[in-house]
Amino acid sequence: MELFSKMITLTLQLSVPIVLGAMCGTIAERGGIILLGVEGLMLLGAFTGVLGSHITGSAYIGFLFSVAGGAAFGFLYTVFCLKFKAHQSVVGVGVNMFASGITAVLLKVFWNREGMSDPVATIPNVTVPIISEIPVIGMLFKDQSPYLYIMVLIVAAVWVVFYRTRIGLRYRAIGEQPFAVQTSGINVNRYRYVAMTFAGIVAGIGGSFLSLSQNNLFVIDMTAGRGFMGLAANIFGGWNPIGSLLAGTVFAVAQAVRFYVSDLGVPIQFIQMLPYAVTLFILLFVGKKAKGPEALGKLVK
Repeated sequence: MELFSKMITLTLQLSVPIVLGAMCGTIAERGGIILLGVEGLMLLGAFTGVLGSHITGSAYIGFLFSVAGGAAFGFLYTVFCLKFKAHQSVVGVGVNMFASGITAVLLKVFWNREGMSDPVATIPNVTVPIISEIPVIGMLFKDQSPYLYIMVLIVAAVWVVFYRTRIGLRYRAIGEQPFAVQTSGINVNRYRYVAMTFAGIVAGIGGSFLSLSQNNLFVIDMTAGRGFMGLAANIFGGWNPIGSLLAGTVFAVAQAVRFYVSDLGVPIQFIQMLPYAVTLFILLFVGKKAKGPEALGKLVK
């Protein structure tokens, strides 16, 4: 029972950046914007969070830095895609490369170090009184990162907006038939700008979890493929918020398992590749059957 409890707790912690990466992709691509730059947006969020914590001494202000940084880069991403009509897949790859390079340079600028920053203030885990004492489910509310609850709120909020509001109905229609939506007098690009800005915020929060909660510093390329896992979870989840949550949790389980098989004599290289192998397997055998929004990548004037 204790092993099971530890496994669940670890899975929940590991699921946060993957699910938030998946939600970033879901928000963007539901409206027709191809977002391959989740990895880069998350990395920039991780860096801006540490930078804010370093400058102010407050991890909570660092969190706000990651939100602002995510919003800014999400908006800028949309400018390249919509205003300048750049190829969306190329923009995504460019953002990933830019994020990897610029964060390495800024590490040298702000800390005069290579590889990692100095330690900064972090956001502590929390325990919810009373509820944490309930058998079985209590583990979900004991010594957990606040990011876990933020993740659940974001998933719930996106689902409600998508499927219970007129705005969500219009936005999903934009991802399927943007030209038809535009002829009805709705500003398609305005919806996409707002959605992509919010997607950037979600990615920034996911990145800051790695640097302000799971760790207390920034490390070069510390997202380590979690953004790509998020994209895979988005596809596996059918571009649906709840589906992305469940798929992201599956990938987190694959990550968690590697911590418990290290004593079985399996070479460390195979253990480290396990979550990525699971991701590739799902994309190969499940992802090819997934049907995304009809207008993914299509622009309107």
